[in-house]
Amino acid sequence: MIASSDVAGPGPALEPLLREVVETLAAVERPPCSAGERRAAEWLAARLRAVAGVQVALEDESSWGTFPPTAVGLGLLGVAGAAAALAGRRRVAALLAAASFAGVVDEAQNGPRLVRRIARRRRSTVNVIARVEPGAWGGSSPAQAPDTLVVLAHHDAPQTGLVFDQSLQRLLHRLAPGLLARGKTSLPQWWVGLAGPLCTICAGLTQRRKPAWAGLAIGALGTAIVADVWRSETVPGANDNLSGAAALVAVAELLRARPAPRLRVLLVSCGAEEALQDGVRAFVARHRGELDPARTCFVNLDTVGSPQLAMLEGEGPVWMEEYAGPWLREQIAQRAGELGIALERGLRARSSTDSVIPSRAGFPTATLVSLTEWRALANYHLPSDVPANLDYATVAEAARLVHALACALDMRS
Repeated sequence: MIASSDVAGPGPALEPLLREVVETLAAVERPPCSAGERRAAEWLAARLRAVAGVQVALEDESSWGTFPPTAVGLGLLGVAGAAAALAGRRRVAALLAAASFAGVVDEAQNGPRLVRRIARRRRSTVNVIARVEPGAWGGSSPAQAPDTLVVLAHHDAPQTGLVFDQSLQRLLHRLAPGLLARGKTSLPQWWVGLAGPLCTICAGLTQRRKPAWAGLAIGALGTAIVADVWRSETVPGANDNLSGAAALVAVAELLRARPAPRLRVLLVSCGAEEALQDGVRAFVARHRGELDPARTCFVNLDTVGSPQLAMLEGEGPVWMEEYAGPWLREQIAQRAGELGIALERGLRARSSTDSVIPSRAGFPTATLVSLTEWRALANYHLPSDVPANLDYATVAEAARLVHALACALDMRS
């Protein structure tokens, strides 16, 4: 429990709470749709219920498990297309390559997910929904429907793989520290999965063999990379994303200590984020009828345990999508300035987060992340993503910043 005197200051009051959440859940293996993911959700729900005034529910939702099986299948489809081109079967090659290309775009860019729905076995994930209704800790409820702040995190954990090694990025930082600092957008790794089919389509159109060989080589490389992730272990996920889950609990405690009485706050920890947003897609589909985009905004806490807090402005594995509601990000930046929190802005991700789903639905959206000095998410998808390597001060900053935003939105209500 947090005293009201600890809310605004930068002191260490939040760290024991954050450690409790992270250290407890890091011991649970939590791949998407697993029994461990459910145990983590149940523990997190119980911990949020311990904050008096918070109403908590678990919601079972459909998912299809981790993304590598689908991505490997699509990669092999592209390789088969390249082989067909080399065998002189241009039409077959073009069809296979086009199917591979479309499937990768569908998966990576959060499309309708036709391939996984057709080819994969339906499984189950679980979302944790904690509600803080207006007046939960005193004060009068608004006469009209309240404004709503939805704070997102996720409690499942990722698999590792060679593609996540940060040695080269760290070396570049040592050799040329200013080079990486100029970049505001991460590298588009999913483009490797698209380059192979594009080369094969080019081979089919031009009847040249070199693009087909390139399609075969690039497709095989991309497929091998994803297959390596498929075969690799699930990591503890302290930063990605128990840091966000712990911050949700901290926000609940901060709101109890200093309420935002006219604001409704939903603290939502999604499952199957590492399956590429299955949990949040289900949450938005289920609750969209009760959430008015004109009165609701979303803040996503994803990997906030590196030394430097930062805010994404948009994301897109294939093409970039700016988040809806730039006013929300301005509000967060203002609150960070008032709290003395250094918040880097202008970043855009070439990976997908849970934020893209509410943003597409028209909800103002912001994503808080964090970076190391070599411009990476600390221990991202690595076995070293353990509680001992988490920067708890940054996690506490994220929680306090969200609480400050809630108080500011409450004043506007």
